[in-house]
Order: sequence, then structure tokens, then C-alpha cells
Amino acid sequence: MGNHQTALSRCIDAVGAGRSGFAAYPHTPLYEMRWVKPYNLDARVEPAAVVRPETSKDIAGIIACASTNKVKIQARSGGHSFANYGLGGEDGAVSIDMVNFQHFHMDNSTWKATIGAGTRLGDVTDKLDEAGGRAIAHGVCPDVGLGGHATIGGLGPMSRMWGSCLDHILEVEVVTADGKVQRASESHNSDLFWAIRGAAGSFGVVTEFVMKTRPAPPTIIQYSYSFNFGKQSEMAPLFSKWQAIVADPKLDRRFGTEFIIMPLGAVITGTFYGTEAEYKATGIPGRIPGGGKQGVATNDWRSSLVQNAENEALYLSKLAAPFYSKSLGFKRSDMIPPDKVQKLFEWVDETDKGTLIWFVIFSATGGATADVAMEATSYSHRDKVMFYESYVIGVPLRSKSKNFLTKFHMKVLDYAPNGTYGTYAGYVDPGLEEGQKHYWGSNLPLLEGIKRKYDPADTFSNPQSVRPVGSL
Repeated sequence: MGNHQTALSRCIDAVGAGRSGFAAYPHTPLYEMRWVKPYNLDARVEPAAVVRPETSKDIAGIIACASTNKVKIQARSGGHSFANYGLGGEDGAVSIDMVNFQHFHMDNSTWKATIGAGTRLGDVTDKLDEAGGRAIAHGVCPDVGLGGHATIGGLGPMSRMWGSCLDHILEVEVVTADGKVQRASESHNSDLFWAIRGAAGSFGVVTEFVMKTRPAPPTIIQYSYSFNFGKQSEMAPLFSKWQAIVADPKLDRRFGTEFIIMPLGAVITGTFYGTEAEYKATGIPGRIPGGGKQGVATNDWRSSLVQNAENEALYLSKLAAPFYSKSLGFKRSDMIPPDKVQKLFEWVDETDKGTLIWFVIFSATGGATADVAMEATSYSHRDKVMFYESYVIGVPLRSKSKNFLTKFHMKVLDYAPNGTYGTYAGYVDPGLEEGQKHYWGSNLPLLEGIKRKYDPADTFSNPQSVRPVGSL
């Protein structure tokens, strides 16, 4: 390294003991392309180092190096943070890339799976299915890493039936700020286990999960209705009908659905975990707004996840792009009244977006996710029955496009009753003031206390992570 060497890099290189591909630094050739690989190109950040450890002992050594040099740390599993928080979110952090932690083991007597934190969701699906036709709840983007996904919530179309991905976690191995490699579960380090299930990036580096699994549903009904009216105002009544289904407290839990608005049209998607006869018996098909181009398919478990990913074009998730996003969670009492929906959609028609690539996804949640008490894990959105997430993409990304989403968000806040507040940390929004309160709500004070116990120096940190209680 010559003159490029620093105390931090010398320490990290000593941990790597000369291993090729262990670490890279800003002076390393093709550093951004091969090592940093930012997901959101509108959120530029340069880590002080990107390290690819192979063992928990490696991670402990890297943490010691960062702590000694007073450098912040963040782990990255899939690298899909909207604000590049897996890279630290700000210049100068150490990013621990978990790509080498993809081990897998199924205990066929208990059906508990041990899964490395660097495993991508598409691989999780395949490995579980091949190990006995098993499954867990998770999102549909195949390239997202389990480590980040499972520790902030992990919502997907099956969450109404099975709960969130983090509700399947029984135990973790985690390396904490003091360099200890620890196990955490309901019976051991239970406070740390509580915090990890919703906010792990603030507390340590999770290396593996022990998760309960379920038999994969043998039959899944999937449908989509595509509407190409050209004006969003014409689709406002369709959205209101769809929203009424989502708000129904008796909605069959085997059903997940989204309403996606985009240029020139909208799409309603649905996934029902059961047979066609069972789906028809629920009465849901007769409640879905009609009039669009209909597509219906019967799939198995793996095929259903492929179809869900294609519905949202998420197989493009490997492609970095400059984008901006906003989101919000809705309780049942927060549903937008039909007259306000009409005004909102008319406003969308009239507003210059500054880009041709934009979309807004409204998705149903609740069901089994809400069966777990708010204080049972640090994930704090058990009372939400719907989320929205919006996106604008542009090369370059214009301020006009960002303003469109910001104004859309403000109008939703204005039109939704009862002081709608808070959003899922998986839809991270660096523009939020007091983002921690939005992400963790009433669970934040307890998180801050646990943070002080396990990471008082705030070593695991990004711009919106949990701070130790008493810190400025």
C-alpha cells in the first residue's frame, strides 16, 4: 500500500493475515465498482474500508480495529438500503460485507433452519424448499440479503398469514461492539435478542439465524388486473374499493395484495395461499374491482415468488440507479376517505413528475403480524394494515421529481385522518426528521437503553440508527 496505508488499514490487513479479497480501501483500483457497489446512486458515500470476513472471529477483529480508530461500522448483506446505510450512510465508515456467510443447515427433526446472514432471499427460498419443502415469510425481492431483511421486519405477501420474517427468528449469532461472539434468544441475552428483531444494525453484526420453518403451501392462486385508463383520476374509485378490502378486519389471512399506480395506469395484484375453490369461497374475487385486463395463474411456492418479483420488476434489483423514495404506514383508522382519494389522484394527474419512471405501491399487511404484541419485538408497526412506498428514478434525478414525491407524501398526510405516523425501517427515508421515532415508535426508549448497554460508544451507527440513551 505504501503511502496509502493508515492505522485503520494496517489493523484490518493484520486481521486478514494476507488473504486475497479480504479488504479494500478508497485507493484500491475499481473500489466503487467492485467493492462499494452503492445501490442508490443519488446517495453517494465512500466507506473508509469494505471488508469481506470469512468467520465471526474476523468480524470481532474488524470491530476492534474500527473501535480503536474511532470509526463507525455497518454490516451489509444484500446492500439494498435506500440510503446506502450498509455502507455507513456517510463517508468514512467500515462496511462489513457478509457475502461469505451463506451457510445453511436444516434440522429435519425440528425443522429449524440455520442460515447465514449473507444469504439472498432467492437462495433462502431455494435452500428451504430443497431441504424438505419448507418455507418462511419474507419479501419477494430475490436479491435482498437475509441479514438486513430479517432484522428490520421482513414483510411480504405471506406476512398476513405467517407474520413477518423476524417473527420466524428463534436465535442468532451476533458479534457485539466489545468483540464478543454471542448467542441471543428468548432465554439468553434476551434484551439483545429483542433489539435485534427490528433494529440489528444498531447493535452488532448478525452472522447467522436459527429460524422456525413451515411447510410450503402446495397451491397458490395469483392474479393481476391491469388498468390503462391514462388518468389516475379514473382509477381513484378502484383504489377506494381495494382499500376497503384491505381495511376489512375479517379479510382472510391467506390473502395478500397490492395496488400499484404508475404512468398511464395501475395494477392490482393478489396472492392467495390455497386452492382456487378455497379462494372463491372467501368471496374476495367478487370484491376485487373489475374492468381491467385480468391474469390468473395457479403456482407452487417457488413459482409464486418468481411471479411476485416479476409483478414489481424486482429482478432489476441488482441494477443500481439514482432514485428517491417516501413511505408511510396506515392503521385501520387511517384509511383515506374516497373523496380525498379522488383529490389525491387528480393531483397526481396534474403534477409534473420530472421523470417518466415513477410508481407508488400500496400493500396490505396486518393479519398474523398484528397477533404479536407491539412490545414483543423492537419492530413497532404491528398495528398497521397498509403501507405505501413511492419511487422516482431519473438519470439524472431531478429536484422536480423529489418534490413530486414529497408533495404526494404531504397530501397523503393531510388527507388521511387521525395523525397517521411512522414507517417501516426497510423503506428507509433519510429525509425524515427524527427518523428513529418514525421507525421504532414507542419501542425507541427501550432500544436506546439497550444500546447504551451493548454499544455505548455508538460504534454501530448510521445517520438514522438508534443512539445510546443520554447521547446528544
